[in-house]
Amino acid sequence: MKGNKKTLYAIASLAVAAALLLGIWYFTRPQPQEGAKTVAVEVVHGDGSQKAFEFHTDAEYLGQVLMEEELIQGEQGAYGLFITVVDGETAQDSLRQWWCITKEGERVDTGADATPIADGDRFELTLSTY
Repeated sequence: MKGNKKTLYAIASLAVAAALLLGIWYFTRPQPQEGAKTVAVEVVHGDGSQKAFEFHTDAEYLGQVLMEEELIQGEQGAYGLFITVVDGETAQDSLRQWWCITKEGERVDTGADATPIADGDRFELTLSTY
């Protein structure tokens, strides 16, 4: 009986901690900016060449503007949009390649369709290998 109470208390404590962490994340997550904005995107291809793009948009998320401007192609998956093609270059599964999204050099923690944008943001899409 004593062991069951300890287990119950441990599960309840974990549930409270998880709810608290979820609440903190929800209220501190980056919010999209409404209205017109300018966003810069630099594409770094597999051969090291770079190409700069600038978009004027009312979109609130990076994936939305990149799809509207036809810079990327991708597939919807369990974790959102998985980018497969950028500026005509396809990431090759056989070479373990993927498109990495960074914002001013820092890797973003969200997929393209969940990355909020604000006026003046600068993003990089880099063909990377695992």
